Amino acid sequence: MDKIIIAIDGYSSCGKSTLAKGMASRLRYIYIDSGAMYRAVTLFFLRHNVSLDDAEQTRQAVENITISFNADNRTILNGEDVENEIRQMEVSNHVSQVSALPVVRRALVRQQQAMGQQKGIVMDGRDIGTVVFPNAELKIFLTADPEKRVQRRFEELKSKGIKSSVEDVRQNLSQRDRIDSTRGDSPLRQATDAIVIDNTQMTRDEQLAYALELAYSAGAVVE
Repeated sequence: MDKIIIAIDGYSSCGKSTLAKGMASRLRYIYIDSGAMYRAVTLFFLRHNVSLDDAEQTRQAVENITISFNADNRTILNGEDVENEIRQMEVSNHVSQVSALPVVRRALVRQQQAMGQQKGIVMDGRDIGTVVFPNAELKIFLTADPEKRVQRRFEELKSKGIKSSVEDVRQNLSQRDRIDSTRGDSPLRQATDAIVIDNTQMTRDEQLAYALELAYSAGAVVE
């Protein structure tokens, strides 16, 4: 076996995307940011004033959404590069509510499963190892101290020129944790066969090295 599916789940701002991108680069795999897909749907809903309480309106909206990624892993919504817009706090404040809708989750899960048919992918999110790819050869569940996550997220936003306060970030992450963990459809939870990595005290290089060891043990081979 030389290509496997790697599923990385965990709470917001645990470094899932950073780890997934690093693994994909080293293994020469395709990286898929499932969170960006939900953010893109959220942006579409905000732009078009889609009511989350209107089942028919949300169904029709989802049918008019096409999401892809370009060669630079930037998110493309209906042909438009929206990578910068989907990282704004307005989207962050609504993405958990949108992603909790069954019609949204089912539509994106179908797209994500289609992306993984040829294997050789690293996908991060909240239900990748439990719902999207329950048979993934490697499942990782990332966790970190809550305050560490707040600081990481704040610094990330600051580096991108997005204005926010530490308290705004703390409230946002707390709300997202609650919604993600308690939603009825595909809640965030650790797969029983996932390997937990607490990266509170780990550097990015240390985390990547450990995760790559797990990938090689699971059957991944660099071509």
